[in-house]
Amino acid sequence: MTYSITRFGAYEKLKAYTSKPGQQASAANMVLCASGAGALGGVAGNPADIILVRMTSDATKPAGERMGYRNALHGLFRMTKDEGVSSLFRGLGPNTVRAILMNASQLASYDYFKRSLMTLVEMDEGLPLHFSASFLAGTLATTVCSPADVIKSRVMSESKKGGSITQMFKTSLQQEGPGFLFRGWTPAWIRLCPNSIAIFVILEQLRWAVDKARDIN
Repeated sequence: MTYSITRFGAYEKLKAYTSKPGQQASAANMVLCASGAGALGGVAGNPADIILVRMTSDATKPAGERMGYRNALHGLFRMTKDEGVSSLFRGLGPNTVRAILMNASQLASYDYFKRSLMTLVEMDEGLPLHFSASFLAGTLATTVCSPADVIKSRVMSESKKGGSITQMFKTSLQQEGPGFLFRGWTPAWIRLCPNSIAIFVILEQLRWAVDKARDIN
């Protein structure tokens, strides 16, 4: 309701605004528009993302370190009361970077893969094309976003300000090696790939329905 609505809406608006009438947007233009929309979505969705990270990691912590949020609204209330309004923007930097990477690798790549499949494989507009393009986009987005996702989650899970992001990165790199940046890739792919397929397949159907309604009117 915050992150996705902002990024999808901003992407389409930016793409239409920066493209010449009657011409398809170039790959570079799609990436730039998706990156800008991702940044806006990252800012809009940051408070909810912090609540998500904290509530999902709460059960793995010792009883004395748990947040104990009953729901998302209670979490927002507790954060602003206990940690101040500034806590709603904890991890904004890595979260915005992650949102930019996500949009560029998911939205822009979906348009690119769809166009490429229609040209190179000669797939027609329809469900098989939408499924294939969204599957590829979801896989690419999972891989590109994994490092930023890991860093963002580790920063947001902390309730108090600790060391810098750079120090956390160095410590994790020394203790776990570079592979820590892709920790959790498989569950992330299991979540994101079906999510991408559902989003784009439904989005394409909605576009088809809107176009039909406009033709009738």
